[in-house]
Formats: sequence, structure tokens, C-alpha cells
Amino acid sequence: MSWGRARLAGPAAAALAALSLAPTLALADGSPGSTTSTPSATAPAPTTPTPLAPVPPPKPAVSARVRIYLPDAMFVHRRPVTVIKRVFHVGGVVTPYAAGQWVTVRVGVGHRLIKSYKLRVKPSRNHRFGQFRERFSSLATGRVVVVVSHTATPQMKSFRSRRTLEVLSEQVGFGSTGPFVQLIQQRLAALHFYLPQTGVYDSGTGLAIDAYHRLLHWGTSQNLDGRTVSFLLDGFGAFKLRFRGHGRHAEGNLGLQLLALADGSHVQMIFPISSGKPSTPTILGDFRVYYRVPGYMPDGMYYSDFFYNGYAIHGYDPAPDYPASHGCMRMPIADAITAFNWLNYGDWVDTYS
Repeated sequence: MSWGRARLAGPAAAALAALSLAPTLALADGSPGSTTSTPSATAPAPTTPTPLAPVPPPKPAVSARVRIYLPDAMFVHRRPVTVIKRVFHVGGVVTPYAAGQWVTVRVGVGHRLIKSYKLRVKPSRNHRFGQFRERFSSLATGRVVVVVSHTATPQMKSFRSRRTLEVLSEQVGFGSTGPFVQLIQQRLAALHFYLPQTGVYDSGTGLAIDAYHRLLHWGTSQNLDGRTVSFLLDGFGAFKLRFRGHGRHAEGNLGLQLLALADGSHVQMIFPISSGKPSTPTILGDFRVYYRVPGYMPDGMYYSDFFYNGYAIHGYDPAPDYPASHGCMRMPIADAITAFNWLNYGDWVDTYS
């Protein structure tokens, strides 16, 4: 009995154990009725996409205009001119200003191109307009054409403008006419040298050029040379008054052999004179006009303003470019009436060396 129980307990017990576990294994295997499930991943909650900021549309290209300037140009009958080989600048203003813009500047004489530059347009202080500037010169005479252009960009539309400038020859002499002679006469008059602006290189022009040479301590000459032209066009040369407090007065600088008529500190006209020769020098000092004689006097004095005894400012022929008088300040006959009409009784006459 004890063996029988043992056999029953061996295989039968294993079978019974297997049968008793089967339902549990089935339930654990996922069959219906199972109380255990495999955990699964949790799905993320849906999100709302962030809207993108709207992209502003690009600004349309602006329409601009350009003004061309020739700051070094001189003008004859309102036409800009310069002379051969002289440097001149081309400047321009572009309105409105847009950053990053360039212009092309082309300068040519006739059909021949002199220079071509690509220049950046720089802003003004308030950025309302742009600026550019470049220098040029011409080795040939004739009509110079300046063309400024801009190629269209997304910021600025294209534009194009032009301006002309006349390049003049300096080869002139007595009897010459034309714009260069007119230019020289203008420049002499601007420095207050007296001359009738006839447009002809005449004796009046020669006398004014002579006076200009005296003022610059270059001796006496009525001829134009390159240095004289350059100094004239640059505006060099000023009569230095010594008696600004004398109101309307005349100053005779005997060292320069020049007479200046001045209103206070402002020079009105400058004339070449011939003062007293070494044996009969012109008196020095401060005097006043006390006697006036229009027309000719018996000794040839012409339109005379006496300022001390027999000393006078007057016209005379000859009035050379060196001291040659008996003590008066001689003027060329052509200048005498103009000086006489300007002076009056009581005006100061100041003479010095």
C-alpha cells in the first residue's frame, strides 16, 4: 500500500498538477477572461501648429533724379567753361537716397571718351539724398559731355542725365576775340582791375594784365602766359589797403606803381600809374582832393584831381610802366575819366612806397 500510494503520487500527481495549472496559463496567455494585460505606449496629445509671421512684400524700387554740378566751372554768357589741362570736378546729388547704389560717370570730348568711373552714392547727413564727386581734366579743346547713369536695382529705378562744358584754348594775343578773352576780362574785373569788357584783347585788357603782374610783383607785361592764366582763374591777387578808415579814398602804392580807389575796406578799381621819377618823386602822406579840373590842361594833364599843391592824379600820354612824372600820379588817358568821375572834393589820397 505504501508503494501503491507512491506510484499514484508520482505520475498522477504530475498530471493533476498540469491540469490544475492549465486554466491559469491560458488566462495568462491572453485568452478571454484574463485579468492581466501587456502595457502599451501612451500616444502623445495632438498639438496646434504655431502660425508663421507674415512676410512683408518687398518695397517697390524708388524713382530717383540726379542733378549734375560742375563746381570748378566758370561761366561766359551763362555757359560753363574751363581751359585745357585744367582739373575740374563733376559732382552730383541723387534724390532720394537708397543704400548700396552706384552711378557710372562718363566724360568725353566729341566722340572720344576721356574717363569713365563707377562711383558709390554716399548718403547725406539726414539720408534724404545721396552724393558723388570725381575729378577730370581734358587735353583737348572742344565740347565736353558729362553723362551720369544708374542701372536699375531692386531698390532704385534706372536714370540718366547729361551736362556739357566747353574747354577753351589759351592761345590768344592782341586782337583776339572769343569766349577765352571774355573769360580773362571777367576774371580781371572780378579782382577789381579796371578795364572795359569789350570781348577783344585790346589796349584796356593789356593795361589790366600789366597791373595784375605788378600786383603779383612779376614785373610789367601786357601778355598772357600759362602762369598768369592759372593765377587769374584761381582768383589770386588782392590789393592790400592800408587806410580802410578813410572811407571813400584813393591809395597810391608807389612801390607797385598802382592806384586803388576804395570805399572803406572795399577796393573798387585798380589802375596802373606812373609816379614821380627819382629826381621829382611823388610826395608821400595823407592828403585830400582840394581842386578838380575836367578835360585837358595846357601842359597835357587830363581830368585832374589835385591833392597837394601841384600834385595830382591825372591822365597823361605817355604813362609808362615805370616812374616818369614830375611828381603826379599819371594814368593812361583811357583810364582818367573813370577815376575822375569816381573821386570828389574832400576824398582822401594816401600815398606810400
